[in-house]
Amino acid sequence: MPQNPDGMKDEKRGSNSPAAGSFETEMLALIPMLRRYSRSLSRSDADGEDLLQDCVEKALANKRQWRGTALKTWAYTIMTNLYRNRHRAEKRHPSESLDGHESIAGAETFSDTLENDRLHGALALLSPDMRAVLMLVTVEGYSYQEAAETLSIPLGTVMSRLSRARETLRQHLAADNIIPLRRPR
Repeated sequence: MPQNPDGMKDEKRGSNSPAAGSFETEMLALIPMLRRYSRSLSRSDADGEDLLQDCVEKALANKRQWRGTALKTWAYTIMTNLYRNRHRAEKRHPSESLDGHESIAGAETFSDTLENDRLHGALALLSPDMRAVLMLVTVEGYSYQEAAETLSIPLGTVMSRLSRARETLRQHLAADNIIPLRRPR
């Protein structure tokens, strides 16, 4: 079995995988990024945490299925698939939120809260597919190709969803402004 520089043996992860770091350590490092992505998909801190927990649990339970490729892409794919399955189930069996509005963590002033509400409102207008592409590319820094692989969609679909998502946000956020936002050139 391959050994780390500290002499500890790694579990076998795949014939073409590097031996650096354990699976669990790498997953732990991904949690902040996965948390942001889960919250953006679910639009709720509580649902986002549930999605994150289910994703990490599923990844750990199925780590033998990981082929040693990019763990980040694999984990994002698991989360995306979990979200899609939940979203389909919610469409079949809709439920109402008991609290109505999630509080925004870290909002210190009234104007910060208003800006966050506007942004969350604009993001809520996006379809889950557009929101997923937007978050992967703009927040997580994925290339278009990486986002396409993670979401299992063609590259052109990533580009068109990203374009439509940006335009929807631009229009919604500019609607309250006296001076309209200009498209970047």
